[in-house]
Amino acid sequence: MNASAVPKKAAVDWNRLFFMFLGLFLFCIIYWAPPFPDAVDPLGKSFTLSPQAKGAIAIFMLAGTWWVFEVVPIGITSILIGVMQVMFHVRSANDAFKDFMTPSVLFIFGSIVIGLVFTKTGLTKRIAYKMLGIVGEKTHLIMLGCFVLTVALTHVMAHTAVAATMYPLLLAVYAMYSDDPTKPTKFGKGLFIGMAYVAGAGSIITLLGAARGPVALGFYKDIVGREISFFELTYYMAPLGWLMMFLIWGMILLLLPPEKKRIEGVRERAAELAAQQGPITGREITAAVVVLTCIAIMSLGSFIPTLGKLDKTGLILITTLIFFCSRILTIDDLEAVPWNIILLFGGAMSIGFCLWQTGAAQWMAVHWLALFEKAHWFVFVMGMAVFVLAMTNFIMNVAAIAISMPVALVIAPYLQVAPEVITFAALVTAGMPFMLLVGAAPNAIAYDSKQFTTGEFFKYGVIASILLLAVLSLFILVIWPLMGMPVTLRG
Repeated sequence: MNASAVPKKAAVDWNRLFFMFLGLFLFCIIYWAPPFPDAVDPLGKSFTLSPQAKGAIAIFMLAGTWWVFEVVPIGITSILIGVMQVMFHVRSANDAFKDFMTPSVLFIFGSIVIGLVFTKTGLTKRIAYKMLGIVGEKTHLIMLGCFVLTVALTHVMAHTAVAATMYPLLLAVYAMYSDDPTKPTKFGKGLFIGMAYVAGAGSIITLLGAARGPVALGFYKDIVGREISFFELTYYMAPLGWLMMFLIWGMILLLLPPEKKRIEGVRERAAELAAQQGPITGREITAAVVVLTCIAIMSLGSFIPTLGKLDKTGLILITTLIFFCSRILTIDDLEAVPWNIILLFGGAMSIGFCLWQTGAAQWMAVHWLALFEKAHWFVFVMGMAVFVLAMTNFIMNVAAIAISMPVALVIAPYLQVAPEVITFAALVTAGMPFMLLVGAAPNAIAYDSKQFTTGEFFKYGVIASILLLAVLSLFILVIWPLMGMPVTLRG
């Protein structure tokens, strides 16, 4: 027999096996560990960690390890989250698996469908060619143009929808940079990772960028008894959000410098391709009108109470129905939906609700924030911000806000900390989960480009998170007080 005909044995991926068993080891030592001590808040209330809550933390650690190192496809790790909850009696099967189709997951599905429509109708390429004609050939300016457009859109629409809209546009831009659009490059990594990061930075600027803003301001009103207006939030958040966008752009250029300084002839090529598209078509007009109407209704809901009662998930799913009824999309287009990403967010919702419903999240929040009960006010504020930043990388940022803000606002008066700085600091870090794909939908949407691995996203995300905390420190100590925000209580 010819030796060359003998199939080669597949090499063992020892790194993958190590991190797979590391996740299982962390689960085992937490799940079967002796009971953990109670958490006690400043008012003396005790929070006991039940066996179910301890199991939730164990699953949380297992999933986090597998997500970061991608030992199996990220969607499969999400399925494991539901299975483990049921197998170890943490939650019932009904509770564990129904979270895979919460309104938030369906909103992500609807946002991705909008991106598919923009691609199929040609609207994405039309916008991309127009932008390239404006910014020219230099790759660093092309990247900046994409980031500025991303942040600008988050002022009026949810960052999930923005990422779904920008994603096909970035694919069109990247196709003019590389002969092989599927091959990862530094420019590709920077373009897609950067889009995810700046979508988060932009989403903190108005109440329209994400659901976490109204939730945080609701807690503030209930506990403090005063409202923070739409424009007051934007006044304090806009400088920080836009500064982070430019700093992320600089960080990306430093860590992932594009292989090409210019895309020669891109302006002429873009004009040529735009001309080949011809005049705008009826399908493009229909798609644009449907999407813009949906965005307008969601945006005006913050100002018109009647429209505010309309569910955003319902609205965005109506656009999906319209696209199929008008035959802009067909059944074959459903195959283009990245179901791995949908499953990822289903799992994220499941573990988030699991931590919340079992009391594990509140136990962790009280334990963490109690460490800073007698600290300097600035250390306490930053400690709260770090907790929110860590939690929002694993669970819904709305849940991270919900479990930390009430505790922080109770502790704050003892340290003479103003509630405003607590609220705004929490919103800043909740909006920018830079390390894990499950932290925000734009992260997962960008991952679908296949330009980077989960490990690379985590590595650059750690640097971006440190940068974020440095910027937040500057705003808390210097810029927000100069703008008129109270950071400490007087008298």
